[in-house]
Amino acid sequence: MPPLLHRLSQPVTAPIRRWVLGAFPRGQSGIEYDHPQGDPGWFGPHSVTWRVHSEFPGMLAGGLCALMLQTLHPLALAGVYDHSNFRDDLVGRLRRTTAFVAGTTYAPSAEVDALVAKVTRIHAQVRGHSADGRAYSADDPALLTWVHVTEAYGFLQGCRRYCREVPGAVADQYYREYKRVAEALGATQVPASEAEVDAYFARQLPQLRFDARSREVLGVLSGIRLPVPMAGLSRELVLGAGAALLPDWAEAMLERTAMQRAQARTSARVLRAMTPLFRRALQDGLAPRACARMGLPASVLAEWPPP
Repeated sequence: MPPLLHRLSQPVTAPIRRWVLGAFPRGQSGIEYDHPQGDPGWFGPHSVTWRVHSEFPGMLAGGLCALMLQTLHPLALAGVYDHSNFRDDLVGRLRRTTAFVAGTTYAPSAEVDALVAKVTRIHAQVRGHSADGRAYSADDPALLTWVHVTEAYGFLQGCRRYCREVPGAVADQYYREYKRVAEALGATQVPASEAEVDAYFARQLPQLRFDARSREVLGVLSGIRLPVPMAGLSRELVLGAGAALLPDWAEAMLERTAMQRAQARTSARVLRAMTPLFRRALQDGLAPRACARMGLPASVLAEWPPP
């Protein structure tokens, strides 16, 4: 950014930067992003994944969309309901998920291997029975696929809605690339294109439910208080922007009212307008650091890679 434009934008971008770093502090994950030099990690600077995941507004809204979708799967929800401290530390849970996604995207290969191994060990300990008595385990390949698809869908739609145009071929490449993490965790039959994701969701519909547990988790989410200025307004903005990404079938299943949908559309417009400011405020994030590790300027991520 030219020095003059940087100075002129400071009064707006500085509060945004404080907001982001207050909600998601840096340096707490213990992940090494800067060394070894030349290590591309699992995806590298020529991947679509590096580009999609570099867009903070899309990732934030997309992650919240994924959480809303995940509340509809009784077995996936049971693991969170029974084994997570989401009621007392939802912010912490969101930060840990964010750290995993960021690490598997941008960290060097050895760091990614360690992250995946750690989460695999945690999953092996999470098992029990759902509210209707069915057994579940967090390392069930089908549940791992559900969690991955909802996240990948949310991240892609967040990028497309709030950050930049995503052509169909690029979207398909993203799904092909990013399923590597899901498969490493144990997921199987992971969709690898937009058409396959749509078909996957259609197959899942008969087992999805919006029940008392779904309502409770969404109630906790709707009351989340991020440690940032204007916490209530911030919450309504990001949750609304996340809800705006939901597929039509999910909006209907979640019983979202006409007023909630209108509020989500307003939040979506606001977040879209703010995206350039987020980019200016976060020019030293993990994507630029990973590019520097590869000896490349962060500007390479501004364009989609050639097919």
